[in-house]
Amino acid sequence: MSKVILKGFILVPQSELELVKKELITHKNLTLKEEGCITFSVTENIHNPLSFEVYEEFVDKVAFEEHQKRVKASKWGKVTANVTRHYEIIE
Repeated sequence: MSKVILKGFILVPQSELELVKKELITHKNLTLKEEGCITFSVTENIHNPLSFEVYEEFVDKVAFEEHQKRVKASKWGKVTANVTRHYEIIE
């Protein structure tokens, strides 16, 4: 199987920005510890503090799907319920 890459950005509502930024620290740490995670970054855009660039790589589709499942059930999933996601997934 080939690796899976997700890249794009998220837009965070102003009213939720501080909560998202706080929880992002835990989300990054947990994701980087996942089996099959090659790289994972979420970086605030210097021109738009409500926009965060997202780039992640997983060893294969199974690892990527496990990550997605964990995220949906996590605190990060709840905190970012109102975030708009703009992603491209490359398999």
